[in-house]
Parts: sequence; C-alpha cells; structure tokens
Amino acid sequence: MKQKSLNSKGVKVVLVALLMGALSCKEAPKEQPKDVGTPEVSMKATEPFFKLSLAQWSMHKMVREDGVDPYTFAEKAKNWGFTGLEYVSALYYKELEAANFSKEAMASFVEKCNAESKKHGMQNVLIMIDGQGDLATPDAQKRKKAVENHYKWVDAAADMGCHAIRVNLSGSKVPDEWVASSVDGLTQLATYAKYKNIEVLVENHGGLSSNAVMLAEVMTKVNMDNCGTLPDFGNFCIERSKDGCAQEYDIYKGISELMPHALAVSAKSYNFDAEGNETKLDYPRILKIVKDAGYTGFIGVEYEGSVLSEEQGIIATRDLLIKAGKELN
Repeated sequence: MKQKSLNSKGVKVVLVALLMGALSCKEAPKEQPKDVGTPEVSMKATEPFFKLSLAQWSMHKMVREDGVDPYTFAEKAKNWGFTGLEYVSALYYKELEAANFSKEAMASFVEKCNAESKKHGMQNVLIMIDGQGDLATPDAQKRKKAVENHYKWVDAAADMGCHAIRVNLSGSKVPDEWVASSVDGLTQLATYAKYKNIEVLVENHGGLSSNAVMLAEVMTKVNMDNCGTLPDFGNFCIERSKDGCAQEYDIYKGISELMPHALAVSAKSYNFDAEGNETKLDYPRILKIVKDAGYTGFIGVEYEGSVLSEEQGIIATRDLLIKAGKELN
C-alpha cells in the first residue's frame, strides 16, 4: 500500500508539472522578429531633424495692411501646424510707442503673449528686435544707448520663456570699424542678457552683417556662450541699389560660415515652382548644411514673397521644409 501510494503521488506530481509547463508556454509572449521595427522607431525615422517655428514677419501684411490683431499670432501659427513662435517687436510698436515703452506697457505685452501661447499650447522661442538703435555704430555713446534700449526686450524674452532675442548689427560701413563696434556692442548686451539666461543672436540682415565671414569673425571675438548667429537663408545682400542687390554674398558659403555659431535658423522663402520648390534657394542643399553642422533646434519659416498670399506662402514653406528635411533622414 505504501509503495502504491508513493507511485500514485509521483504520477500526480508529474501530471501537475506537465500541466504547468504547458500553461506557461501558452501564456509566454512570442518573441518579435529582430528585423521588425516598432511603430515608434518608424515614426522617428520619418520626422525631420528640426522643430518648426513661425517667424511673425511672415504675416506682417496681415497685421499692417489687413488689420489682423498681432496677438492672434499663437492661434494662427497653431492652426498652420507650427509649435514655436518667433515674435517681431515692430508689429507691436503702435501700442508700445504710444506708451513710450513704459514698464506697464511692456508688462502688458508679455502678459498677453504668454496668455495666448499658453492657451494654444505653443512655445515662445525668441523675439526679433528692430528699430532700437545701431549696435555697430562707431559712436560709443550712441552704441551704449542702443544697447540699453535692448534691455527691456531681454527682460521681456526672459519673462516669456524665450531662449533668445534677435538683433541687428547696423552702423558703420567701414569693415574694421564695423567689426570693432559690433564686438563692443554685442559684448555689452550679451553680458546683460547672460544674467537673464537669454541668448543674443545676430541675423545676416543687410550691410556688413550679410558678409558672413566678417560676422563669423565678430562672433569669434565676442566669444560668449550666449551670443551667436541666426543664419537667414536669403539675407545675403551686402549693398543695394535702386535696381535691387548690387553686391550679394554667396548664399551657401555664407550659411556654411554662420552655422558653427548658430543658435537659431531662419528659413526665408520668396516664390515656388509647380513642384513646390523654392525658385531662388536650394532647400535640400541648405538643409544638408544645417544638419551637417549638428543643428537640431527650431527652424523658423519666414515667407517674404508677393505671388502667394502670406498664408499660402507660409504653408508652402512649411511643406518644403518638412519634405526636404525628411529626405535627409
């Protein structure tokens, strides 16, 4: 009886073990083939290497000619498929100048912009500053005044959560004088901005600032982490005449020279062919230069054409950027 009982128990143990093994095999997840990518990886492979922002200058005609409220910027940019906002100070000067740029007026500007960007889930990227004085003038007193005029915009950018302001290096037309004045003006401004955690960016924006090798020299001499360039794809006209551009710097050479110092990038556009390509600028070639420089931040769409409407031009530029960017993956 004892031996029989042991045999019986042994059989039961074997049966239970076999049953548990079968169940565990049934419940175990099947191993995925190693050559099948997950949807997340596939999605990342099709995304461009940059993020999309909209430069508010793309809608300056809407604001100045059609009476569109500049504070609808966040809503419109969101509807057009952007995630970042690049404000243009001049589009708010009507109300700010009327109040003599008072602290109250600047605080109101910041409050309204923040409310709209938050409402629409947008990121405030930078503010483009114009008309606040010549940072590259050889007159030291005027240069200092221009630097101080930018302080309020550094403060506003910080209060809005932007990473930078874009400035211009207008002033002297004498190369050596322009370089020296630019270095001094930028160093003063970037020193103030550093304590606000704001970057000061210079766009190639006409005059000697469109001479890329000279602007790069200025950046090297300033040598501050929070001072850099904002390469614009199209602004390389050094000298203009009544018939157009009299002296233009090589666009692709210029972008290549400015990208090592770039902390933001501006995608200028004017007109498009039937296939959606920019007629003056080789976007795939330019984006390769940008990517090869290791840039992965925001690229701001800045449409300045006259054939398409501003909205059509913004969308055409956006689509071309996305298409050209994906082709580089």
